[in-house]
Amino acid sequence: MNKLILAVIIQARMGSTRLPNKVLSDIIGKPMLWHLVNRLQYSKLNPEIIIATTISERDRKIIALADKLNLKSYAGSIEDVLDRYYQTALKFNAEIIVRITADCPLMDPEVFDKVVKSFLEGDSNYTSNTHPPTFPDGLDVEVFSFKTLMKTWKEAQLSSEREHVTPYMWNHPDIFKLDNVYNNEDLHELRWTVDEEKDLVFVKEIFKNLYPKKKIFLMNDIIELLREKPELIEINNKIPMNEGYLKSLQKDKMKN
Repeated sequence: MNKLILAVIIQARMGSTRLPNKVLSDIIGKPMLWHLVNRLQYSKLNPEIIIATTISERDRKIIALADKLNLKSYAGSIEDVLDRYYQTALKFNAEIIVRITADCPLMDPEVFDKVVKSFLEGDSNYTSNTHPPTFPDGLDVEVFSFKTLMKTWKEAQLSSEREHVTPYMWNHPDIFKLDNVYNNEDLHELRWTVDEEKDLVFVKEIFKNLYPKKKIFLMNDIIELLREKPELIEINNKIPMNEGYLKSLQKDKMKN
């Protein structure tokens, strides 16, 4: 099998604790995961898009959607997401990996390209736009080599490192060379990801307002809409950021 120049691995599962089945939630007639894939396909870098889900019975629906979209997919560990990512990359000979999560249906293909190009043109082991974050929460892009992923897979021990895939990378600047892509304006307090019902309501409002006029609307289109209708921000701006990762850190403490 030939090496993939660029593989986007989307982690997706139905078993979210806060909003079960969210990845297939209907947004203007299409599943949320469909919208994410559709938006990524407008990347000018022509990435191979792969779905990494779990062996859980309920996640067969995700495999079915991947098949329908002619995407490669892999079903792996339910709890050890790092292993799931590693096994997916290994199976499809991914050489450069972009990590995207399925709860980001507002992903901007131009932001995606900006972060990936920074990695391709630089010499880092790990490049993201999240350390520190300056883009809206929900436009998160992380890029790393298979070699970096394999080292992380072998060495990461903490629950938070196994569940959230990349913490071992960005918590070890002594091991990995890190790079970050910054937005022109700090917008990290804007919440565009989908973890809870209010997030889904917000995202549906964005699509309802923008999709009919422009199928692949971008970050700046959303910003302009929010300036016109600031009440939309109020829908979900009280939800704490990074709640899932913070819970994983608590698990780490309980084990020590």
